[in-house]
Amino acid sequence: MSAIGTEQQNGHPGPADLAELADALGHRFRQPDLLVDAVTHPSVSGMERLGRRPGRVAVPGLAYERLEFLGDRVLGLVIANWLLERFPGEREGALARRLASLVRWETLSQVAAQLDLGRYLRLSTGEAESGGRTNGTILADCCEAVIGALYLDGGLPVAETFIRSRWADQIDRAASPPQDVKTALQEWAQGRGKPLPVYETMGQTGPDHSPQFEVRVHLQGFEPVVAQGNSKRAAEKAAASEMLRRVGAPINE
Repeated sequence: MSAIGTEQQNGHPGPADLAELADALGHRFRQPDLLVDAVTHPSVSGMERLGRRPGRVAVPGLAYERLEFLGDRVLGLVIANWLLERFPGEREGALARRLASLVRWETLSQVAAQLDLGRYLRLSTGEAESGGRTNGTILADCCEAVIGALYLDGGLPVAETFIRSRWADQIDRAASPPQDVKTALQEWAQGRGKPLPVYETMGQTGPDHSPQFEVRVHLQGFEPVVAQGNSKRAAEKAAASEMLRRVGAPINE
């Protein structure tokens, strides 16, 4: 029996679950262990990961991290090529901003939520109890891993078909390129003769594989804003976005 057809144990997806996920992805896996790896969080013990049939293609004991690494690159390549087709008159800078918006973790998390990926995740008991199935960062990582699995099992055409079907609404949503919120806040301050915003890292919490950073942004004439994110960059952007809302500036991201 394939890895997709294994019995449900310890809260992990059973045969119907991953078979349903494969259907949602629109691909029949020749190497089903790839899909198992794609939904296996690093919190799952190494012995559990190694307990599957021999002859598997993916490297044992590394969960979805290697597939996530690959999927990130595949997604970037497909989206970059698509943007060149979709916006033939735009310059590199505008295309780069569109690309950054389309491959960021928030967008990946939205796609993962549409697929209900959280339902299929293989998590340790502790990670599941702490809300891992709805954690945006974990969902985004899993989504990239799924793309990596599709690429390894079916090649670029299979991965591209999935990406184009799931990112179509996202790519057509904005008529103009998104603007980085930190840049927008900086330009808003400069346009009013104010000093540049200052970002202060307040601290870091959470495990190493799923950290949360807290950042405070200071802008002359306004109370500081504090925000959180899965990286310093993400926390700074969240703080800048909230500050833009506070000052009543438009946000195009």
